[in-house]
Amino acid sequence: MSTEHSHGRAVPVVFSWSAGKDSAFGLWTMLRDPRYEVRALLTTITDGFDRVSMSGVREELLDRQAAAVGLPVIKVRIPPACLNEVYEQRMAEAIGSEAFQGVDHVVFSDLFLEDVRAYREERLGWAGKRGVFPLWQRDTGQLAREMIASGFRAVVVCVDPRALDPSFAGRAFDLEFLEDLPPTVDPCGENGEFHTLVWDAPMYREPIPHRIGEVVTMDGFVFCDVTPE
Repeated sequence: MSTEHSHGRAVPVVFSWSAGKDSAFGLWTMLRDPRYEVRALLTTITDGFDRVSMSGVREELLDRQAAAVGLPVIKVRIPPACLNEVYEQRMAEAIGSEAFQGVDHVVFSDLFLEDVRAYREERLGWAGKRGVFPLWQRDTGQLAREMIASGFRAVVVCVDPRALDPSFAGRAFDLEFLEDLPPTVDPCGENGEFHTLVWDAPMYREPIPHRIGEVVTMDGFVFCDVTPE
């Protein structure tokens, strides 16, 4: 992780938040690093559905996560089946907004996908910003077990059935889950095999009460609808 100290002051950052375990562990890492000051979370919401894009986590649960960590959320709203140009425009607007005033760094919990990191760094560079990647190239098998051992509690909310059996949707992200994963699936789901919702973590003020709901298939993915209690 690069340091961007200025006369010993902590560098302000905005954290890219997916509601899942990788971003939660990355946030926990950053909150304990005196070199950085996390100012806000940044999350993409799909309009009309009011859910976190990709994972399908309800916006209300996102809001409860933000309250649990004591940070505001910068919400980037995009239409369903969003074109890449529209996504980039909305994200550029957010990064150029008042919420980013005085912030030149965005943190991502990417693990090993070089093309994803390069894309982020290129787009941030256009806006005069830089990326920080605290979990980059961590061994994902060890990392997944460290998450569980450290007290991160998550439920699998989205599964790509081309990579993983739909029965994994709605399961707890725990050691039994990891043991049951096929060897072709990354333990952290870095290739998009699955997404999670973190309902408890070391930096949460309190766990988030929730209920496991119905499992549905939409747009080729299997979603487990988790509702707040």
